Amino acid sequence: MLVATTPDQPAPPESAPTARPRWWRPRLPATAVYLLGLIAVSAVFSVLSDSAQTRMVLHASTNLQNLLEGRIGTLLASAFVIGDVVGSWVIIPLLACLLALAELRFGALRLVRVFLAGHIGATLFVAAGLWVGVEAGWVPASIRWAEDVGVSYGAMALIGALVAALPYRWRAAWSTLWSIVAVEGVLIEQTFTQVGHLVALLIGTVVGFCMIWARTTTRRRLTRVESALLAVSVVLAAILLMG
Repeated sequence: MLVATTPDQPAPPESAPTARPRWWRPRLPATAVYLLGLIAVSAVFSVLSDSAQTRMVLHASTNLQNLLEGRIGTLLASAFVIGDVVGSWVIIPLLACLLALAELRFGALRLVRVFLAGHIGATLFVAAGLWVGVEAGWVPASIRWAEDVGVSYGAMALIGALVAALPYRWRAAWSTLWSIVAVEGVLIEQTFTQVGHLVALLIGTVVGFCMIWARTTTRRRLTRVESALLAVSVVLAAILLMG
């Protein structure tokens, strides 16, 4: 038997079309954008003369002189200049793995926040220490013009924050091991860069534990791809702290 329907009966809802990924919308947008910027700057840097490279590094450097002159833009520009032609093409692929892992686990926004917190926080801490040292006569005044560029502070902050992505039983060992290595680097090298690495690592570690306590990060296990990215990230951290 047929059942009649009234004219005003609503039609059954149609299923929403499945959204197709766009080639210009990468799955890891923050990682992709930053890497493209690094590659572009490194490519330009590699074709410059030695004197032009020096001027570029000093212009983007977050050294004490630039910061005292109010050149706050160097806090961002310095993160795009590695300053070593050969080293940049080694660091960038390793950094890509660290960025990808952090973005997969934390998301793009948290990745940017952690990186900037480590990069800017450590830079300002080091600058403040150098200013006190110069004013007190503990370090030579020439250090005001020292070159200070690169990705290492932001990278070390991400290394510290990865404690939030690890299984519970690994967390204490991860944070303790890298803290020991960073402190050892300060004691052996005795440079402000190593101090910055330690400060950035501590900043990232604190942020990582805050994410754990706030339960704002995924609690799933690391996939095989993420485990591989973690292994490469360990290599990068070792190069930055002991290289």
